[in-house]
Amino acid sequence: MNTKTAAYHTLGCKLNFAETSTIARQLTEAGYSKVGFDDRAEVYVINTCSVTENADRECKFHVKRAMKANPQGLVVVVGCYAQLKPEDISKIEGVDLVLGAKEKFNIMSYLEDLHKSEQQGIVHSCEIEETDFFIGSYSIGDRTRAFLKVQDGCDYKCTYCTIPLARGISRSDTIENVVQNAAEIAAKGIREIVLTGVNIGDYGKGEFGNKKHQHTFLDLISELDRVPGIERIRISSIEPNLLKDESIELVSGSRSFVPHFHIPLQSGSDEILKKMKRRYLTKLYSDRISKIRELMPDAAIGVDVIVGFPGETEELFLRTYNFVSSLPISYLHVFTFSERENTEAAEMEGVVPISERKKRNKMLRILSEKKKMSFYRTQLGKTLPVLWEHEQKEGMMFGFTENYVRVKKPFDEGSVNQIETVTLFRTEEDGTVSVIPAFENFLVSV
Repeated sequence: MNTKTAAYHTLGCKLNFAETSTIARQLTEAGYSKVGFDDRAEVYVINTCSVTENADRECKFHVKRAMKANPQGLVVVVGCYAQLKPEDISKIEGVDLVLGAKEKFNIMSYLEDLHKSEQQGIVHSCEIEETDFFIGSYSIGDRTRAFLKVQDGCDYKCTYCTIPLARGISRSDTIENVVQNAAEIAAKGIREIVLTGVNIGDYGKGEFGNKKHQHTFLDLISELDRVPGIERIRISSIEPNLLKDESIELVSGSRSFVPHFHIPLQSGSDEILKKMKRRYLTKLYSDRISKIRELMPDAAIGVDVIVGFPGETEELFLRTYNFVSSLPISYLHVFTFSERENTEAAEMEGVVPISERKKRNKMLRILSEKKKMSFYRTQLGKTLPVLWEHEQKEGMMFGFTENYVRVKKPFDEGSVNQIETVTLFRTEEDGTVSVIPAFENFLVSV
């Protein structure tokens, strides 16, 4: 009887989750059973991220978790941080194998002869220029939603970002493969697909298959909207300069694409945007928001912002704060700038003190809470479809509307992975919203 077991832990973005699932399927096909990361396993795979400033600390923490669960277990580290710092990772006690961007999908060929050793971990990592191929991936987490990888890499040269160094050039799956993967997901009873990639609006570059005609992001979503069996498709983060009016118009009249956009801004100061080498200015950004609101008044719009970038004076930060405050958006993801090796920003003058970066982060997080509350209040009294998830807490279950309002109701096993039309309502006499933990959820009446 085969008793080989493997455990997985993913750090970072939805794209990493999709790729971890692909690696896990490879091990499953080779006879490994999946177990929890804190369980005893023969192999532990840690998929790392380079975006978080604590990448090294997080990697070490999860290696220790694996060693605690099974001191003789093989620890394999893959992902963006593994591509950027393979030698550093190989020196972490307990690490046996480090695989770079090109090698991570060949994990089985490296596992066959791998043995636990007290020596430094083995490194297999190519130059990032060699990563010019595409491996399709999708992940299925809680049986209600799947992350579908359609694009990888990035040709942009933002001065703060290491992603091009970790993932290589922009490249895409063929539309045929994406549609096939989407159909497979739908056949498994998954209700919602989230399109993922590093720069998905750049879809079509490096596409495999017919090189005479490179497809566009609009071509992709047009085809996916016709795939039977998919009830919801959600677009993950997309650059404002690549979110064209035609794509917004398609979503507004779509059968399956939901009214939810996540659009990185990074700064509300044109001066800082230029220093970041972003490919748009605030005028274009506000035009995109206006177009979405014109066609989809109830759409959820999320925004990424970086605070504390070199040269961001108090005046320029307030320009960002006021610009974001003026936009009809729904929530923010706020990031504190941290210096990354081999990036232009790490060498720039005008360094913002850490304490000031934290202060600005807090200010924007408070603004985000206000924006979310304001958006949620516009949805009170509306009747909307909700996709219910497995998650439950204190007898309540949770789900999301199409426009990303998180709701709750008393737990009902029969509702899991079902789309149910509900009415959002106030739960307090003073008109405030039920909060768990901080105005995250609405109660609903069914």
